[in-house]
Amino acid sequence: MNGSLRIDGVSLAVAGQPVIGPLTLEVAPGAVVTLMGPSGCGKSSLLAFISGCLDPAFTARGRVLLDGRDLEGLPPERRRVGTLFQDDLLFPHLSVGGNLAFGLPASVRGRRTRAERVEAALADAGLAGFAARDPATLSGGQRARVALMRTLLAEPGALLLDEPFGKLDAALRDQMRAFVFARARAAGVPTLLVTHDAGDAEAAGGPVIVLESTREV
Repeated sequence: MNGSLRIDGVSLAVAGQPVIGPLTLEVAPGAVVTLMGPSGCGKSSLLAFISGCLDPAFTARGRVLLDGRDLEGLPPERRRVGTLFQDDLLFPHLSVGGNLAFGLPASVRGRRTRAERVEAALADAGLAGFAARDPATLSGGQRARVALMRTLLAEPGALLLDEPFGKLDAALRDQMRAFVFARARAAGVPTLLVTHDAGDAEAAGGPVIVLESTREV
């Protein structure tokens, strides 16, 4: 069972200039909290800090705890934090099934077991039988679903969404919102969404925090 994601007094600065914070919030298992605000207010940088990928030009204070575990000093691969971006970032040299298998933790052993996990994920995404397909042959929505399932197969303790629907057309955006939020809730994963789109926040259905420069509104 997943625990909560807690951001405790986090502030970010670059070249001595405050960018965000101090910010404190907690995302419960299965809940979605949305961060909104203008470009440059530090939303994506906050996600990078949580995942352990913050640009070295930034300085940061505060703590991030996942299921009570302090993430400070841990490399990204040990944080159990999954991230989805606008771009799906599928590996072009791997098949659809290979992309999904890449997300499986090392604890899932045996070719048959891993193949079963991949096929189950594809079925859940409405892509049964797509394991051998080249990602280049997929539509934008299909690629987005594969990217999400790859992230969830890694069994993340928290999910970060950085404008994941921004490049989709309106109809597909509605479908992907429902798909992503339903599966995040079903997995019991605390989810933090960064977006400029009020429709994303409405679909997420959880609390919305609006950031403006270094001040929380």
